[in-house]
Amino acid sequence: MAILVERIEELNRILVEFGHESNEVVVSISHMIAETFRVGGKVLICGNGGSAADSQHFAAEFVSSFSKGLNRRALPALALTTDTSVITAYSNDFGYEGVFARQVEAFGLAGDVLIVISTSGNSENCIKAVEAAKDLGIKTVAFTGEAGALKRIANFNLTVPSNNTQHIQEAHLVAYHVIAELVEQELFPF
Repeated sequence: MAILVERIEELNRILVEFGHESNEVVVSISHMIAETFRVGGKVLICGNGGSAADSQHFAAEFVSSFSKGLNRRALPALALTTDTSVITAYSNDFGYEGVFARQVEAFGLAGDVLIVISTSGNSENCIKAVEAAKDLGIKTVAFTGEAGALKRIANFNLTVPSNNTQHIQEAHLVAYHVIAELVEQELFPF
């Protein structure tokens, strides 16, 4: 079998299962985020590697616009993965484990939302960010694969039924696109 066909078939099986298992939580997360924006709160997003890029992509869907042709106000979302001076200064002086928690302390307020993206579910800097968020009264969402500690500590868990990093990331992409779409539909009905 051709490798591309094989990977697409694997991903399709995972996406179907993920959709059935996660539909209700995606709707709940979307509603929570929309309500956070409605009352003037913001969304903070973080992750490492490919999940860092996903954090930036997800934040851009809120700040810019997800739906083509929808002329709406910007929604306050911030990827905690983008300020290289903060990341390198804090990591150099204190260690990488606290780099996102420190930014949660700087930018987060009670009632905001923190989204952590970790395919392993065990990224120590994401775990510490969730702990810092909870101390501040910030609601937390974990995007993970099958395993990991984040599922036990976040308020909401979006768990992809796989331990294959590429497929977890691909399913996360679908989920955050759907969440962006649902948030826009709730806040800007058209």
